[in-house]
Amino acid sequence: MSVALGTLLGAGFAMATPAAQAQTETRTYAIAAQPLGGALNRLAEAADLQILVPPGLVKDKTAPALNGRYTVAQALQALLAGSGLGYRTTSGGVITIVAAPASAPPPPPRKPAPKASSAAPAEQAGPTELASVQVTGSRIKRAEVEGPSPVTVISAEQIENEGHATVFEALETLVMASGAVETELSGGFSANAHPLNLRGLGPGRSLLLIDGRRAADYPFPYEGRSNFQNFGNIPSGAVDRIEVLAGGASAIYGADAVSGVVNVVLKRNYDGDQVKLRAGTSTMGGRDRVDLQWTGGKTGERWGVTYAFQYYNQELLYGFQRDSWDLRANPAADPRLGVQPDAGLRIRLGGTSSSNRLAAPPPGTCERWNGEFVNWTYRRISGGNVQALGNGCGTWNDARYQHLSKGKNEAAAYVFGTWDFNENLQGWASVQAWWSKAESLGGFESITGPHTDGVGRRGDFYDPQFANTIAPNRLLTPMEVGGVKNMNQHYRERSLDLAAGLRGRLGDRFDWDVTVSRADYYFERNRRRMIGNKVNEFFFGPQIGTRPNGTPIHRLNLERWYRPMTPAEYAAISTTAHYEAESWVNTASFVLSGDLFELPAGPLGMAVVVEASHQGYELDSDPRVQPGVVQLYNLTGTNGGGERDRYAAGLEFSIPLTSTLKASLAGRFDKYDDITAVDDAKTWNAGLEWRPTDRLLIRGAYATSFKAPDMHWVFSEGSGSFGNQTDPWRCIAAGANPGCSGYSYSMFSITEGDPNLEEETGKSWSAGFVWDVIDGLSMNVDYWNIELEGAIERLSTSRILADEAGCRTGRRLDGAPFKYGPDSGYCQQVTALVTRRPEEGEPIGRITEVRSAPVNQSYRRVAGIDAGLSWRLETERLGRYNFRLDWSHTLASEQQVYATEAVEKDWRDDSDNLDFRSRVRTGVDWRAGDWTASLFGTRYGSLPRANGGGRIGPHFLWNANIGKRITERATIKLYVNNLFNSLHPRDPSNNSFPYFYDAYSPVGREIAAQLDYRFD
Repeated sequence: MSVALGTLLGAGFAMATPAAQAQTETRTYAIAAQPLGGALNRLAEAADLQILVPPGLVKDKTAPALNGRYTVAQALQALLAGSGLGYRTTSGGVITIVAAPASAPPPPPRKPAPKASSAAPAEQAGPTELASVQVTGSRIKRAEVEGPSPVTVISAEQIENEGHATVFEALETLVMASGAVETELSGGFSANAHPLNLRGLGPGRSLLLIDGRRAADYPFPYEGRSNFQNFGNIPSGAVDRIEVLAGGASAIYGADAVSGVVNVVLKRNYDGDQVKLRAGTSTMGGRDRVDLQWTGGKTGERWGVTYAFQYYNQELLYGFQRDSWDLRANPAADPRLGVQPDAGLRIRLGGTSSSNRLAAPPPGTCERWNGEFVNWTYRRISGGNVQALGNGCGTWNDARYQHLSKGKNEAAAYVFGTWDFNENLQGWASVQAWWSKAESLGGFESITGPHTDGVGRRGDFYDPQFANTIAPNRLLTPMEVGGVKNMNQHYRERSLDLAAGLRGRLGDRFDWDVTVSRADYYFERNRRRMIGNKVNEFFFGPQIGTRPNGTPIHRLNLERWYRPMTPAEYAAISTTAHYEAESWVNTASFVLSGDLFELPAGPLGMAVVVEASHQGYELDSDPRVQPGVVQLYNLTGTNGGGERDRYAAGLEFSIPLTSTLKASLAGRFDKYDDITAVDDAKTWNAGLEWRPTDRLLIRGAYATSFKAPDMHWVFSEGSGSFGNQTDPWRCIAAGANPGCSGYSYSMFSITEGDPNLEEETGKSWSAGFVWDVIDGLSMNVDYWNIELEGAIERLSTSRILADEAGCRTGRRLDGAPFKYGPDSGYCQQVTALVTRRPEEGEPIGRITEVRSAPVNQSYRRVAGIDAGLSWRLETERLGRYNFRLDWSHTLASEQQVYATEAVEKDWRDDSDNLDFRSRVRTGVDWRAGDWTASLFGTRYGSLPRANGGGRIGPHFLWNANIGKRITERATIKLYVNNLFNSLHPRDPSNNSFPYFYDAYSPVGREIAAQLDYRFD
């Protein structure tokens, strides 16, 4: 397929002529008599044109049948005959349906602002004005597609041509979505969600709108800490287009629009019915996918309805279904040790330190696990020499018991309807619902010591059988739990968006709209987990005493320890942990927009908006995992809940200064009513558009933004997690810094909400141009800059521990002096966040808990360049081509995590920064007769090597598809995504499994076939 596409592309370049010739070429059309909007859509598809059809203009109008050979201009004339409508073609090849000149004497002439359009074709009389539509970034309807701020538009057709099976797959290829996020490989707390990180400023700082209305937050907080929106619950079958404004827009949309706005515009005024069935699989095995869509619409004399229904199924893909998903593939293993398996079953003598020797298991122990475990002698490097630690049971399989892609069953429905009360008043209502069942596997449980309710498990204890303190470790296996699937986590989700309103006109100048809406998101999660006290009963027995240093005394049941459990035994000591969460937002708004009066250069446009909303969430984790309760083994969670009221008023102007220069100005006031320190916020933006010629737009914009504290930052009752961390105090005291090998162990960290948080504030500006070079060829270049003050971040566990060590020893890990004295206020604060307990043989206690909280301290700045190229070509014999290229490059990224520190100017190139510095998306679509083909590519920029020494190369992915219309109603398409089966760039320094960053997908090449059938 790639060879055929390459041949066609080469021929297209050789034989290309300007796109304007497309309107003079004669083609055969067969379009049935139907509502005018549907007929124009059919013409656009058949001629491979973009036709903008304002719904209000074509409502209640019908088109005659069109059969025979016509030019595009002749076909438009035939379809529009008697409708009172005409059309206009821009220099970029876009056709817009407009009102034809009235036969009555026109009103006093108005001097229009120049538009990027060419003269109408000779066959078509020039209309009086271009129809106005509302574009993301402004509430004022405008005739020009481009405005002062760059807006990226992805159409439903483009999503399909690029091979994307879901809306999120399309969004994550956006060049401005360069920031690192939790992925399916990351695991973590974000469950079944798909976050988007625009400009690297964080998932919670971009705003998701559905038809201009705010979507509900995902009920489960991002990484267990902050709220965000899920971009994975949008049914692709209901989408008409997606508009993305990357930059501050709080003056238009309110809080959270810091790094950008994603507005998903759903289908309206659809005529006829269309069914699509797509099925596919991966060529490396697994992840079968099925997508069934039914989209349709009907109209009557005073009513219209559009509907879309969708079913999507995706098979769960496990790591063991990929040969490359193997612990032994380590490219950076120390040649003195080779690759060592994970610890499946072992006992350390003397405590948890990795330098302690192992107690050898009885002969034949590892074989009892039927191949899951292997005999292994563990070794480590000490003082430059290889040190044997002793024998245990290793496992190569545990790393493979992980999902690479979640299993999903999803259903969605969307209905939009209108009723015309009279020519100036229309009522409308919409409902969008989405249901999902999903499965994932994040690994198997491990047993690492006795449990204490309210505290959690302890990694070591004294055992008189060994006359020593021991640190046991054991991984569970599929044979013990009844199979891999019994460890899957299960998710049930439901989102519902309801909206209704009235809209109409006041006189001949103003449009108005009243809308009430509710968005609701429900989440449920179930996972299997062992019960702490029952683990004690089965393996460790009751505590039989305490050593003088506080170490508890237990007697390990060695008979049970050195044999597999039966599934019945596991069932007896385990339970199902259950989580529920719900979020919602209720909104009422009134918008009035139109032309206030005439200025010498044109009308003064205005929009007024008044909003009120009520937002809330409730997160109920299993009560047995709450910090301070902790009854389940090695599992903690978070609870929270609260409500917030917001009232807002905004005003926006579009001001024509001269015949070629237009200004825009907007301001907004938001008033908050909740328990936070946020009272109100005032934001504004301004923009300029200069059109020195009808082919060139030079633009610039400045905006302020704000973000109220995420509700979970405020209302969290405590979010806890276990994780391995280095103990810097012990490390420095032993002189083992900066490497600190052997000074890491598992510890518990907890973060609580803070109602005293203040809002984050930001500012952004951009400047650039849009140039229609020739008919069919346009380009755009924009520089952008975003700054964020008072960003809320959690004091990280590693930072707290490093500063605790600095306060205790007067030194940093690198040996430099610590800047705060032990009696300073900062040191008193930070040392109080760390709880330690005595440990036998250690002069410094073991960390049991690290407490943290969110703070308004961070500063972020990011700046770069976006550029795009669009080229529409027509060939005499080999069809029509649409080329597109979008590129974004981050020029600067700065951060200041703590207000007491200097700004890190080179954060863009820091080895800890996993944001892509650049991204490119490019594609070409081809159509000739009944045949179509598309090639789409994405380039991901470089990332730092795992060892910090340089960077790994860029990563390329290519999707291709080819289709044919086999009957007047039916079309088939064949897809190949990830054409060259490219998985990830190789990093020879990465020795952390799976040896590549989770920004890359391990799924590999996918193939699919699609049948598209229309019922007109």
